[in-house]
Amino acid sequence: MNTNRVTLIDSMRGFSLFGILLANMLIFQYGIYGKDAIHLFSLPGSDMGGYYFLKIAVEGSFMPIFTFLFGYSMVKMKESLERKQLGVKRHFSRRFSLLFAMGMCHGIFLWEGDILAFYGMIGFFLLFFFLNRKPKTLLIWSALLFLLVGASSYGSLNETTEFLMDKDDLTTYVKESISTYGSGTYAEISDYRNNADDPLNIEGTKLALVFLLAPFATAPLFLLGMYAGKKDWFRAPALHQKRYGRLAVILIPISLLFKATAHVWPDASWAGIPSAFGLNLLSLGYMFGFAWLYCKLEQSTLMKAFESVGRLSLSNYLFQTVICTTIFYGYGLGQFGTFGMIKGIALCTTIYFIQLVSSLLYLRKFKVGPVEQLLRMWTNLSWSGKAKMKKKTFIDDSKQSVI
Repeated sequence: MNTNRVTLIDSMRGFSLFGILLANMLIFQYGIYGKDAIHLFSLPGSDMGGYYFLKIAVEGSFMPIFTFLFGYSMVKMKESLERKQLGVKRHFSRRFSLLFAMGMCHGIFLWEGDILAFYGMIGFFLLFFFLNRKPKTLLIWSALLFLLVGASSYGSLNETTEFLMDKDDLTTYVKESISTYGSGTYAEISDYRNNADDPLNIEGTKLALVFLLAPFATAPLFLLGMYAGKKDWFRAPALHQKRYGRLAVILIPISLLFKATAHVWPDASWAGIPSAFGLNLLSLGYMFGFAWLYCKLEQSTLMKAFESVGRLSLSNYLFQTVICTTIFYGYGLGQFGTFGMIKGIALCTTIYFIQLVSSLLYLRKFKVGPVEQLLRMWTNLSWSGKAKMKKKTFIDDSKQSVI
């Protein structure tokens, strides 16, 4: 086992996958646009309660945990490559290229909610602009972008939706998606996903601006994670247990209130600002809360299972797509738009429990997940998937030796 691994980070990554699955369940069940036009699905009251629970307590606040850990892991991988005297940019460039390719294949052939391609792109952005920056610089940029993103969120949800999408186009697209995803063949669903008219009203200069600003809008938690990696946060969690608990108790309830504002006052222009701040603050609250819990249960089977899911995070993420698209799409069980929110949450819990058990058992026999192994092989250009340390040389009085 790699003694340089921070097991809390692996466990936290595994924990975040549960929240990501819960948030993604909205897309699996209702589509990338349908999840925000839920009135078109006529959900009963109990399901609407589950919907608002996911929108406030889950959606947008677990993926940032993953982005934080992405930045953290970049720093740790850089340190490992430098210890082995290997080219940092070459290895990262190969890694992010394959991650982008995997994401494109995932999005084109399986599911519209892919995030891997974006991670591949943001990886290059972080590599060339921030990886070699000092910790203080990373912290300043993270805080500055966090404030700018929050301030730029002025405007109601309805105003934003109307600016980005035509209401009639959105309604037409969602209704077509219900029919296509719910009863279509694999070929029909793939064609619709990749070729249907997109209701987003972004063209030309607006599209270029969005593409240019996207890395900066999502950067705060990436950069904070890089800062945490350089400062070696979470290396000795037991020493900071009380601090983790205090931060969680403060951040979680405040952030939930912030996120709720956009749903309680959807027409209020000011409500977008606290809601935007709440997204990332709640992520931090969840991270600190999990770190506190980890200190309590570090040696438990539950934490070992979280760690196992985290070490197989890429394989588990893709496996979630295979399971859920098979359940909800027409070429499987055809439950798109009809399964229900409460049952969807129960399904997520069941799938994740299976992943906890299976990941724990898998790592008792194998060291690396299948997709993780493929990524390592390409990153390190090695059949074993291991980075090879350069041989060091020295010259003594009698001969040149290689060690």
